[in-house]
Amino acid sequence: MDRKKAAEITAALEKIYPEAQCALESGGEDWKLLIMGRLSAQCTDARVNIVCRELFEKMPTLESVADCELSELEEIVRPCGLYKTKAKNIRDACRMLIENYGGRVPDSMDELLKLPGVGRKIANLLLGDIYKKPAIVADTHCIRICGRLGFYPESLKDPVKVEKILTPLIEPSKSSDFCHRIVNFGRDTCTARAPKCSDCPLRELCAHCGNSDT
Repeated sequence: MDRKKAAEITAALEKIYPEAQCALESGGEDWKLLIMGRLSAQCTDARVNIVCRELFEKMPTLESVADCELSELEEIVRPCGLYKTKAKNIRDACRMLIENYGGRVPDSMDELLKLPGVGRKIANLLLGDIYKKPAIVADTHCIRICGRLGFYPESLKDPVKVEKILTPLIEPSKSSDFCHRIVNFGRDTCTARAPKCSDCPLRELCAHCGNSDT
């Protein structure tokens, strides 16, 4: 795909979703978004939001998470799956924020990747949402939908390769919002099991459905 076609898709998504919002309800607090990003691995954003309402009610500050009993944190985040690993990552990351970063989420990829449980997907989410930096969040929605649209072969599932392909195609200032809109589009129209191709507003731009009646 060339940049002109990518820009057309970006513009179409902007019309469908004028307000690009992160699906994780962190209230604009960077440490909360870090925690929610970690919990979202192999878990829906909707469930993370529900779990974190209880979590942040019981542990309303960064310090309270850093100082909590691990067993209590495990019990709260259990519904998100992989709860033992996630709970330990979260508590350790919160301690690192306090000890190494003055209680703030760092603003560089290299520093973010030092935090336990943080990979490029979470790091890009944080860079884009907190610091408004160019960032491609190559989550499952993004990988699936951008493959269908024709940014790359649909068989490609490697998030690092997807990020490298999309980065030069999506205007940097729009990249973070593009990813949020893709998530919304994936829930509303381009679902994993039954994409609504016949009613898709991106139909004429999509390599997967083209102008067919499927």
